Amino acid sequence: MAEHSPHSPPAHSDALVIFGISGDLAFKKIFPALYAMVKNGALSVPVIGVAASDWTREQLHQQARKSLQEETGMDDPAVCERLLALLFYVHGDYRAAETFSAIKAALKNAQRPAYYLAIPPSLFTVVIQGLQSAGLTEQARIIVEKPFGRDLASAQELSRIAQSAFAENAIFRIDHYLGKEALMNLLYFRFANSFFEPLWNRDNIASVEITLAESFGIEERGAFYETAGCLRDVVENHMLQIVALLAMEPPAFQGFKAVQQAKANVFYAMRALVPGDLVRGQYIGYRNEPHVASDSDVETFCALRLWIDSWRWHGVPWFLRSGKKLANTAAEVRVHLKPPPQRLFDDADAHRTQANYVRFRLSPDPAIALATRVKCAGESFVGQQRELYLSEISLGHDLPYERLLGDAMEGDATLFSNQEAVEAAWAVVNPVLTDHAPALPYPPGSWGPPEADALIAACGGWHNPEAPAPAPAPAPPPPRATP
Repeated sequence: MAEHSPHSPPAHSDALVIFGISGDLAFKKIFPALYAMVKNGALSVPVIGVAASDWTREQLHQQARKSLQEETGMDDPAVCERLLALLFYVHGDYRAAETFSAIKAALKNAQRPAYYLAIPPSLFTVVIQGLQSAGLTEQARIIVEKPFGRDLASAQELSRIAQSAFAENAIFRIDHYLGKEALMNLLYFRFANSFFEPLWNRDNIASVEITLAESFGIEERGAFYETAGCLRDVVENHMLQIVALLAMEPPAFQGFKAVQQAKANVFYAMRALVPGDLVRGQYIGYRNEPHVASDSDVETFCALRLWIDSWRWHGVPWFLRSGKKLANTAAEVRVHLKPPPQRLFDDADAHRTQANYVRFRLSPDPAIALATRVKCAGESFVGQQRELYLSEISLGHDLPYERLLGDAMEGDATLFSNQEAVEAAWAVVNPVLTDHAPALPYPPGSWGPPEADALIAACGGWHNPEAPAPAPAPAPPPPRATP
């Protein structure tokens, strides 16, 4: 779906520069993605890692090997060697002009580099201004890791600085969640199947419920989480992006500009949140985590009610919740359909309490299912709710960064956010970033504070995603034959 104008950077980047190559994100996600890209023939240009760590190129290679062994199992040593041959290192302070001179020297004849900022947000502007001062931004692209600001004002300031050095169509705002296959399938499933469109509106849909749950805690990320919290870290980006894919109008044409505009229009139609729309929670024990304040009010759980005042969705409530240390790890969407208008059968009340729904299981074990009522055997007209699986997808090892880095280097912005959508999304949550009730405690292993139930009580309550079935135990080996 890539598209280009005469003023766009050329079709493909001829080098990739990764700031923050010594960090945790690079170790867990970026090295495996680069390995997969080399293996699939999608990466053959130099990769220059930049960090403050006083490493040599050989030490960087050792870090890459360790990452691939721990994170991927590295099933093809020859691919690893091809990656290492592309991998170079620049050590330096991001605030020092000498660092960018060294990057310029390492780029050699590359004319169309892509710069990926896998660094803390506080360093984004420092690096962008350093690249601009060194004359390294012409015909280049920049890939900015989320979060895109902490609120509307900081997002606008970050955009101003980025656009002073790069054209808007050369700025790729990366949200790894949009690179997941199950998320891309939402977009495809909605608009590739004609039977859905007549149902997908306020006349037939009663409510929409989205849950992104994690059974683990902040995992030694206390310093980061204290600056973010669930509302900024998950709701404002991941969850609103899912809402946009579900709620957007059909794009006017094939191409990333049409998709981005359709998503931005959803954010424009969203009603800004008010304190009564939001319940914040904090799991018991969070304040004992390293680098967390003893009186912290940062939320590790959010539940909210959202309204989209468009022709298609006016009057349909959207319920979103996400949190850490919940009962299990799962991501799921339920689109609840309205019950039949007439009570024709003996179990008419069940039709209203167990209406049809469409369920998108995003993780684990992605699936798409339709809940329907089926008559039970016998003379009475009563039935049971059954799920019909429309699609069950075996995705294997999901590497969203492989897709997103490749798309950015190619210039395909379909799975990225533009500044218009970023600002419109911040405008929805901005009123409650500081104007909110205190975070309520909840026990680990629960589904959050019980106060969250009141938000959705009128629509039948939350539907908790089931835990994935445990993997079957390996069969015992056959008995050895007696000689």
